[in-house]
Order: sequence, then C-alpha cells, then structure tokens
Amino acid sequence: MNNRVGTLLLSSVLVAGSIGSALSQDKPWYPVAVESWEPAFDMASPRKTIEYIPAAKPSKPYNICVSVPHIKDAYWMSVDYGVTEEAKRQGLTMTVLEAGGYTNLAKQISQIEDCVASGAEAVIIGAISEDGLNNMIKEVSSQGIPVIDFMNGVTSKDIAAKSLVSFGEMGAGAGRYIAGKHPQGTGKVKVAWFPGPAGSGWVEAGNKGFDAAIKGSDVDLVDTRYGDTGKEVQLKLVEDALEANPDLTYIVGTAPTIEAAIQVLKQRALTGKIKLVSYYMTPAIYQGIVKGDIMAAPTDLAVIQARIAVDQAVRILSKQDFIKHAGPKLQLVDSANVKEFDALSSVAPDDFKPVFKVN
Repeated sequence: MNNRVGTLLLSSVLVAGSIGSALSQDKPWYPVAVESWEPAFDMASPRKTIEYIPAAKPSKPYNICVSVPHIKDAYWMSVDYGVTEEAKRQGLTMTVLEAGGYTNLAKQISQIEDCVASGAEAVIIGAISEDGLNNMIKEVSSQGIPVIDFMNGVTSKDIAAKSLVSFGEMGAGAGRYIAGKHPQGTGKVKVAWFPGPAGSGWVEAGNKGFDAAIKGSDVDLVDTRYGDTGKEVQLKLVEDALEANPDLTYIVGTAPTIEAAIQVLKQRALTGKIKLVSYYMTPAIYQGIVKGDIMAAPTDLAVIQARIAVDQAVRILSKQDFIKHAGPKLQLVDSANVKEFDALSSVAPDDFKPVFKVN
C-alpha cells in the first residue's frame, strides 16, 4: 500500500440536526487520515499518520461474517451501516450477526462458529469480551480464516488485523474537555461517570483514560456506574446517580447514557443545570450538540472504522498489502465545530435501517 500523509476530508454539507440521506453514499469515504500502530496490536506502540485508500473492487464476491454485540443502539447501527455499505461497494457477500447484548458471550461465540461452518472466508468481530473469544479466534484462524478485530478490542494474538482506535483516548478526550474548563483552583465541580458494561475492553480503556485526564483539575468524580448500553439500563443508572448526588454539575458517559439523561433532566426540570458530555458519537449525540443540549463528544469515526475493517478483510483474502492496525484519527466535536463536522463519517443516515445480509 502506498502510504501518504493526509487529512480527513470533510465532505457533507448537513442541515442542522439532520444526518445526510442515502444519496450521500455516492461520495467516496476516502482518502482518510488514519493512525497506524507499529508494532501492531499494542496501543502503546509508536504510531504514524497515513492516508488510507481502500483496495479496488475484488475479482470475486468474498463471503464475510461480521459479529457485533447488538444493534440496539445507534452506535452499532452506524457500524452496521459502515460494514454493509462497504460490502456493497466492494461487491461482497456479507452476514451481520448480533448477539443481543453484552451479557451474551456464549451466543456470540456460537453465532460466529455457525457462520464459519456455513462458509465464511473472513470474520470481523466487535467483541463482547476482551479475552472471552480468544479460544474461538485461535480455532478459526487455525483454519486459515482471517479474523479482524474492530471497534471493541480483543487480547488475542491470533487476529490478522485490527481496525481500532484507543478508547482510552476517547475517555481521555471527554475528560480533558471538562478538565480544561475547570482547572485546579477554579472551584470543585461534581461529575457522575457512566463508562459502559464492566469487563469490556473498550470500557476499561475508556475508564482509565477519563480518570487520568481529570487528575490535577477541579473535576471531582463522585460516582461511577457500569451497565449495558441499552437505554433502559442507562436510564435507571442515571436516575440512581441523581438520587445519590443531587448536586451534580456534569453527567459524562456512553451515548445511551447521555440520551437517557436528556430525558431524565427534562422530567426533573434540570435541563441546563447539569451539563452533558458523551464520550463517543451517535446521531442523537450529534443532534444534541447542534441543539445545545449536549456540550461535546469525541468521535472514533465509527462508520469509517467499520469500512476499514471490511477493506482489511478484502486485502488479506486477495493477498494484497494491508495495514495490520489502523484507526481513524480522533476528533472532538462541540458547538464550535459541529457545523463543519462530517456526520456521515461517524453515524448512519437518518433513513438507514439495520441490514443483516448483503448478497
């Protein structure tokens, strides 16, 4: 692959609060600035910025299996959009499997095993558990089937490639944003933090990044609550945190947390009194920033991350050069830059419905 330093193209002109229509799919998503880690698979490795351009359409319709924890929130809907649109663009056959939630590790493993038995030539995994799929990954890769780790992260050394950013840096991005507004000596502010489901690699990384970023500031982390990213779970967690800490200044956490918090704060006449920051992007988070209901959110450009994972699979199957560990450069979106931000790099269009098969 010819690697050239580049910058992320901002391509879509968006109506405030809306996400572009399916017609925007005609615009190429590349070239895009990504970071490449070397040695691969270690977030502590040195990295360089390169310009990513996907492979040409392959000569055969490779059969690819994609497994994700669920598609019950807009983040994973955006991932589904990214993988299936890239499969269509490259003329692939694709099956997307969703396990129903972060408690369903055994189901995710069995779904992947069934998909491989049905003829998948490559597997792309958004893992429920950081290390719970390692034995299955080893077995699949031993059959000559490449496994690409994307979005969440696994500890397995048997993967072929990663399309993955540092969720530690995502958490740190949210933490730095708040800490920058409340440096030491300016007066303590109380924060409740909702990192997501305990035990998931991305959650543990995000938690460490956020905690480190607020140290030395006047941000006082008074409550941390873990839970599945289903909105009902997060709604209950937010309500419980408010009962325990009625004098909060900020609620920070997953996108479903912040979406639930908007609802709870309105019900309690607390809108504007407690500030909201997400540590990743969804359509509702984007729209909330546009409207002023949410202060800010870093974004891992989930749609592009998903597209890159598909391209990595194609390159491996067609024996082309590929980047073993790539992730889009992170961006922080707030009121100052939201109008210029290309939402389709991170979220699905408003009219997108889940796609589970591409033929």
